[in-house]
Amino acid sequence: MSSRRQVLLRVDPAVHDALMRWADDEYRSLNAHVEMLLRQALTEAGRMPKRAGPPPRSGRPPAGEA
Repeated sequence: MSSRRQVLLRVDPAVHDALMRWADDEYRSLNAHVEMLLRQALTEAGRMPKRAGPPPRSGRPPAGEA
């Protein structure tokens, strides 16, 4: 079981569409892209917790790891 938390996020449809296009341009899922943006904002604001784990690996998990 994953220790990652789920969050329901409500956004304007136009913002969602823009985020989807941006994520697609960077070959990321929307979820991975939003997390990347949040981590970047936390780091720039000096608020990234030291105990935060690394960002999740992209792509499919190795065979047998799922």
